[in-house]
Amino acid sequence: MEKTLLDSGDTAWLLTSSAFVMLMTLPALALFYGGLARVKAILNVMGMSFAAYAITSVVWVVISFSLAFGDDIFGIIGDMKFFLLSGVKPDDIASGTKIPVFLYCAFQLTFAAITVALVSGSLIDRIKFSSWCVFVIIWGILVYAPIAHWVWGGGFLAKLGALDFAGGTVVHVNAGMAGLAGALALGRRKKQEILPNNVPFVITGAGLLWFGWFGFNAGSAVAASGLASSAFLSTNTATAVASISWMLTEWILRKKPTLVGLSSGAVSGLVAITPASGYVDVSGAILIGVLAGVIPFFAVAYLKPALKYDDALDVFGIHGVSGAIGAIMTGILANPHINSAGTGLIYGNPKQVITQIIATAVSASYSFIMSFVIFKTIDVIIGLRVKEDEEVEIDKVIHGESAYHLSESE
Repeated sequence: MEKTLLDSGDTAWLLTSSAFVMLMTLPALALFYGGLARVKAILNVMGMSFAAYAITSVVWVVISFSLAFGDDIFGIIGDMKFFLLSGVKPDDIASGTKIPVFLYCAFQLTFAAITVALVSGSLIDRIKFSSWCVFVIIWGILVYAPIAHWVWGGGFLAKLGALDFAGGTVVHVNAGMAGLAGALALGRRKKQEILPNNVPFVITGAGLLWFGWFGFNAGSAVAASGLASSAFLSTNTATAVASISWMLTEWILRKKPTLVGLSSGAVSGLVAITPASGYVDVSGAILIGVLAGVIPFFAVAYLKPALKYDDALDVFGIHGVSGAIGAIMTGILANPHINSAGTGLIYGNPKQVITQIIATAVSASYSFIMSFVIFKTIDVIIGLRVKEDEEVEIDKVIHGESAYHLSESE
């Protein structure tokens, strides 16, 4: 059998993409979430993203990468082939690619890290930092790695024919459902209303997420190719349309086009195009962008208040809902002229919609149930929530620090 040779162009692009996706957690998500938080909680919120990246970086190379991308065991999980990456050499090529195993591991690590970091947005103002750190470890092994294997590692959803180019089910539906489970497990905050402490942070974070997402989606072609170029353009198009759609919806209904809304719409568009980015053409990206700008707005503005769940930074409303929109629309809009691996309903394959619904439902159900069990188990063993009177000063109570120190003259 002829040995697959490393492609220097693909390798250079994936090295760059990995750095882009790392930036999405630090500093992009940390700034986005931190700006949305209360002034006395900003450090804790940003710290959860920082800790999530650091912890996942270790857990991933030790065991989670192997569970996700090791040789398939009954369609459920990977074996210990890559445990501690022992035996892997620098010139070993990842299956189905022309890049090193080490690089593929690093690229996928950045996905695992931002997924669990996203969950923190549902939990702010009341979870213990120690409990959060424990959750990151357990969740990465028991929830993220299995779902990644099912969809991307040769598991049963991949065999079923599920399409997820860059993480609609694996990342966003998964994070959204875990966030909802955590919000329910923790209960409501003492202080419900949050006024963003720093809107420029929110805008900067959203802009950096948009930038980093090109590595997220175009990088998922795992090659410097025409498909990566198509995914890049579809990502930008859907994001722009969603940002405008959210802004216009808010402007019509609430008479003001807020910059937080404009930023939230962009993130919603990024989420929705993620699973479809390597399968749809520009017209498909525009339609996904419209849906991602309108439906999640109503989920955040009306569904959450009606159901009274305390998803503080709308992880479920944006990531869970938009991720599901993108996953299902992939089954409708996948264009075989863009990517022969995917054919959707409008191109003659109605079964793909059913497959996408199954993949979305399975991922959502597993993530919600397992995440809720993990949260409740942590609660029993070490406690999950800070004391109610500590919520107001959570930065000082947990970290012994404050984000801003004003002089007496100020």
